[in-house]
Amino acid sequence: MARQKGHIKYVGTLGEVRHFKIKGNEGYFAGLKGGPTAEQVKTAPGFIRTRENMSEFAACANAGKSLRIGLSSLMKQMSDSQLTGRLTAIMKKINIEDGSEARGQRAVLVSQQPQYLKGLDFNRNISFNGVFSAPFTLTPNVDRNESVLSIPAFNPLNFLNIPSGATHFRIINALSVVSDTVYNSLTGAYEPAEPILNETSNIAYSDYTPIDVVTALIDVTATLPGAPTMTINVAVLGCIGIEFYQMVGSNYYLFNAGNALKIQETF
Repeated sequence: MARQKGHIKYVGTLGEVRHFKIKGNEGYFAGLKGGPTAEQVKTAPGFIRTRENMSEFAACANAGKSLRIGLSSLMKQMSDSQLTGRLTAIMKKINIEDGSEARGQRAVLVSQQPQYLKGLDFNRNISFNGVFSAPFTLTPNVDRNESVLSIPAFNPLNFLNIPSGATHFRIINALSVVSDTVYNSLTGAYEPAEPILNETSNIAYSDYTPIDVVTALIDVTATLPGAPTMTINVAVLGCIGIEFYQMVGSNYYLFNAGNALKIQETF
């Protein structure tokens, strides 16, 4: 694949060469037109492996989408432009761990392979551990539908990487359920094993806390609505985050920079 380095910048097709942008990358790219038709990909025997890969890719993309939907209110300020692709890649790693089904029908068993998601920073350019270094505990209840984030008293000036101009911060404790994604041989499509539980979430916040005063004990409890009963076919993601604010008068304004969120545990 060629990459445009000169002064002429355009997208579209010129002769047999198409020019395009790639989200998250600088510059312009070029590649040859051509390839099999859509009908060939769907029906030709020579493309059976391609169809298998496409089927599983769609399953992985949907699993990643479920994770993002569950935490959708945090995505704008917490994620980078390539989070969708990174999540799909993680789900693919989980997908190929399933040795019980044939290619093209392998499940995305998040409940059995949660280690691939644990520790994920939603913005690869801002590590939560690089922003917040105070000790804390994140403890779920036995039913996996509630968790308590507890942070002993600490001095924010010593344990936070504070963006210039920020006056306050809030700590986030977020719970979100991701169902395993399984192939339904009757419909010929992938679907959540637990559609009712899938994407259930709760996002809890601490009080607005000054950055220049030693904090009191911070406890933030996140509780899934309706106290649902978890099954073995779901993973509950325990996420911890931080948002920075500037107080002007009696109002708090969220910063666009410095905010961070990560998957701390999977329950």
